[in-house]
Amino acid sequence: ALLFLALNLFVGNFFIDTRLDLTQSRLYTLSPGTNAIIAKLQEPVTLRFYFSRKNAADYPATTAYAKRVRDLLGHYAALSHGKIVLEDVDPEPFTPEEDRAVAAGMKPAPVAGGGAVYFGLEGSNSLDDRVSIAYFAPERAPYLEYDLTALLYQLSHPDKPKIALLSQLPLTNAPGTNGKPLGIYADLQRSYDITTLKEDFPAIPAGTNLLLIAHPQAIQPRQLRAIEMYVLKGGRALIFVDPLSELVQREQRPNAPPSSDLVALLKGWGVDYTPLKVVLDSGSAQRIRDPVDPQAAATPYPLWLHLTAANFSKADPVTASLSGVNLASAGALSPTKGATTKFEPLLFSSPQSSLYDRNDTLTLKNPGALTAAVHPGGKPITLAARITGRAVFPGVTSGNINIIVVADTDIWDDRFWLDTSDQSGNGGGVPFADNEGFVLNAVESLTGSDDLISLRARGNVDHPFTRVRRMQAEAESRFRETLDALRAHLTQSQSELTQLQQGGRQTALTPEQDAAMDKARREIATTRGQLREVQHNLNAEIDRLGSFLAFLNILAVPLLVAGFGIVFGLIRRRRAKRGAA
Repeated sequence: ALLFLALNLFVGNFFIDTRLDLTQSRLYTLSPGTNAIIAKLQEPVTLRFYFSRKNAADYPATTAYAKRVRDLLGHYAALSHGKIVLEDVDPEPFTPEEDRAVAAGMKPAPVAGGGAVYFGLEGSNSLDDRVSIAYFAPERAPYLEYDLTALLYQLSHPDKPKIALLSQLPLTNAPGTNGKPLGIYADLQRSYDITTLKEDFPAIPAGTNLLLIAHPQAIQPRQLRAIEMYVLKGGRALIFVDPLSELVQREQRPNAPPSSDLVALLKGWGVDYTPLKVVLDSGSAQRIRDPVDPQAAATPYPLWLHLTAANFSKADPVTASLSGVNLASAGALSPTKGATTKFEPLLFSSPQSSLYDRNDTLTLKNPGALTAAVHPGGKPITLAARITGRAVFPGVTSGNINIIVVADTDIWDDRFWLDTSDQSGNGGGVPFADNEGFVLNAVESLTGSDDLISLRARGNVDHPFTRVRRMQAEAESRFRETLDALRAHLTQSQSELTQLQQGGRQTALTPEQDAAMDKARREIATTRGQLREVQHNLNAEIDRLGSFLAFLNILAVPLLVAGFGIVFGLIRRRRAKRGAA
């Protein structure tokens, strides 16, 4: 006990900023981007941390999170060598500190019994530019380091980069949100100066740092020429096209085409893309409930993709540190033959993928049927790519380009990456995929702020049960045909029984009809039993694995400890006897 106390006192006094991070994703280690941004600070920055300690005392989770935020801010200040001035403000009710919190834009969270908890941050620089985080919502905890470092970056670069936006997506009025913007677009607005281009725009505005095109429609030759010249003269572009935008379909706008393309421009830049084909991928399929049989277990839906580290480029900073990205009805990209540009895949499918006619997916929604339609080609299909190098338009012009093209627009859709079911009134939802990370990484990379990219991976720590998923996929492939046959037989038996019952209401049933009804009932009962047995067998191996792991955790380890104690005790007794002898 004395050694433990002495060690803590020694470490506290001489190694106050030393940390040991044992998490697999290095969650508590500052990223290279944070260290670089702190090192590049040219002038002092003041950070004011607002936290109502007394009112938050009855909320342990909030208090613990506040301690984490405060510790991280202290770490920032220690690394800055005086460039970051950290102030703590406790805005108790009816005090000048509370007035400062209100003036800084802090949003209090009401607590039981009256009162409120302030929990936010305000930053200012020597020019009196101010940036704030109104409330550290628990849902944003995975993005804590990014939010803090982005605030520092904005203070050290007060002029926001300018984005010219050309889009037919409902970015500012997401479906089902009562006029709220999509989550990714809302975050873009905080850090960038966005100008929306009109349909008849004559040119890309001067001073534009990035041209963002998402689901373009009916672009005239004059506008195509303006985009072409902007890119060939060194302008950066981030382009989202889609063979089947489910986000647009959800909006239910009349005459809104679900597909988009820039085929002429993309070919000139060395990219082949067709809006007539979608990618089906059984190896990266998201698992959903079958709409035909909602009671059944979740099944793979190869039209919706869940990409993991194996589907990301490790050589590009946009994707190198992502964990998981969800897409829907994505298209395929490939380099054109004889292209003069460099085609570098960023996102790609698994080898268990193939192309499928887009129009057929409009009527065919059954997961099992779509899975059967996959004919793996053995090679990944590119879903997003960076295009660099010299693009040559024969007889027109040429120039060096740096663009990113994504063959999907549903990456913007909140339902594929953001859980908004419990927002607690303070945040935009809990991220369960890195869709926002990919988009903002791409924007930051193309606008030059690469230091922020390494932080984005902390937004989602995805540790899926990969072995369980593989076992589920293998079991489903074995039992799928049996399940389908049993369900078809059950449907036929129920139909026959219904017809016999309806006939019995008209006239008295004959003995043969009574026997047929009894037979149909027995077949229904037998088939249902067989269905239950097959469903049980689907999860039998997974249940055995769970039981084995439970045994290891609950019994095996304590038994090992007890066994070690017994053996150690016997050894000590034997040594004691030898010593006595």
